[in-house]
Amino acid sequence: MRIVILANADIGLYKFRKELVEKLCVDNEIYIVLPWGEFIEPLKQLGCEFVSLEFNRRGMNPVADLGQIKRYITLLKEIKPDVVLTYTIKPNIYGGMACQMTKVPYLANITGLGTSIENGGLLCFISTMLYKVGLKSASCVFFQNIDNQTYFVNRGIVKGRTRLIPGSGVNLQIHCVEPYPDDQDGIRFLFVGRIMKDKGICELLESMYLIHKEYTNVTLDIVGGFDEDYSEMLRNAEQKGLVHYHGFQPDIHPFYKHCHCTVLPSYHEGTANVILEASSTGRPVITTRVPGCQETFEEGITGFGCEVKSTKSLAEAMRKFLSISQNQRREMGLAARVKMETEYDRNIVLEAYQEEIELNSKKHQQGDEAI
Repeated sequence: MRIVILANADIGLYKFRKELVEKLCVDNEIYIVLPWGEFIEPLKQLGCEFVSLEFNRRGMNPVADLGQIKRYITLLKEIKPDVVLTYTIKPNIYGGMACQMTKVPYLANITGLGTSIENGGLLCFISTMLYKVGLKSASCVFFQNIDNQTYFVNRGIVKGRTRLIPGSGVNLQIHCVEPYPDDQDGIRFLFVGRIMKDKGICELLESMYLIHKEYTNVTLDIVGGFDEDYSEMLRNAEQKGLVHYHGFQPDIHPFYKHCHCTVLPSYHEGTANVILEASSTGRPVITTRVPGCQETFEEGITGFGCEVKSTKSLAEAMRKFLSISQNQRREMGLAARVKMETEYDRNIVLEAYQEEIELNSKKHQQGDEAI
């Protein structure tokens, strides 16, 4: 079978879908279509073919977007895939349109509503209309949390087959349980993610100022590249000894290993991969009570929740964590690992994709036989 995968970035495809690509490459001819990046070579080593297609994943230029659709159509006509897998907003929408125009079956994955829908207004209306068109003929649409699924179904954005999966799942072997660190040199919180407003970076830094007044032995490690310019704010926090900024790091696991708790005060997620990875490593978490985050932890058992966009609530959750004993923190991390093993094993996602691809193949075989 010939399968095309449309995505917007190599890092997401490699970090969260590498196992799926590797599994599909065993018995199929796989093409990945996305912009060039440093993880392309590792992806190619799994056995797939890379086709470069550059585009602005955040831009809203109608002319550029029309060009993206045309390039997708040209590629699909050349490759002639049996099925297409799409991820993230633009590949879902424009890839879906291209699949419809070339009569190629496709499976879409909604990795979150995105800022354009979450913020409402005109952009929300436009995005919703585009999604209706792009997902119209999808063989199946995967959702990473029940709230996103309900939103799309209730508004008639998706009218066909849908399926709920546990996000991208987590590789339990890569993010293995690590011994819980002692606290003799202080408590280390960790934030992993793109540096941007919607990840809650402002509330997190403000909370650290509050916490540091009460607990001078607490620091925050921040790992991730800038999507928006918060460099001055981070420099000021570093100068005051509140945070250590490490920039983008290709290997995150050592940071999970050495932290006492991972914090993600995100405004919205499909499913928070950072929380899954930290929990799998055996670390308690603090995150917002929003779809995509609230499902990934159990209050007081594997972590603590806070209200979105609230510095006060986030700081209070951090205080709760700091108030419990070292043994309680360790037990909380182990409980988080059990939750990952039970509910978020990446193999669950692989099996769901395999089932849908096989179901799609059977439908088309039956269609061919009927002709």
